[in-house]
Amino acid sequence: MRKAIIAGALAILLAPITSFAAGGAKMKITSSAFQEGANIPSKFSCDGANTSPPLQISDVPSEAKSLVLIVDDPDAPSGLFTHWPVWNISTQTSTIAEGSTPKGVQGTNDFGKSGYGGPCPPSGTHRYYFKIFALDRELDLPFGAKRGQLDAAMKGHVIAQGELMGRYSRKK
Repeated sequence: MRKAIIAGALAILLAPITSFAAGGAKMKITSSAFQEGANIPSKFSCDGANTSPPLQISDVPSEAKSLVLIVDDPDAPSGLFTHWPVWNISTQTSTIAEGSTPKGVQGTNDFGKSGYGGPCPPSGTHRYYFKIFALDRELDLPFGAKRGQLDAAMKGHVIAQGELMGRYSRKK
């Protein structure tokens, strides 16, 4: 009985993760500013101009109705820290220019603002994930919605996804 309860609790805790992973197709998100796993240049951080890096998106499934871009840091002291949530991005979007925001609806990041908030770790080197999701519908979320609302609205609608990870540590 105890094993069943633990297994059930784990299933509930992991449900948000597996619901995103259920979209089996792979998309690509890359940047000309840094390679997968490499250091993010400081100009894209709080130590620099704090502008978003250029991004390229490819392999969007033809059945996708909208895209979601999420940038987050799983290494933050308080847990997952969201730096940039944007949804209802056109599936025709293949590039996001440096310092620009894709046309879509912006949510509130964990800095309490809308828009991109660059890497700014309090200590050490953190990993920053630039995630792209293809959805089977547009989301009915207002401007300024928070990450929890976005995750809940996406659940069960992800048909493909991709990610780019970069690292950043502050120069003190």
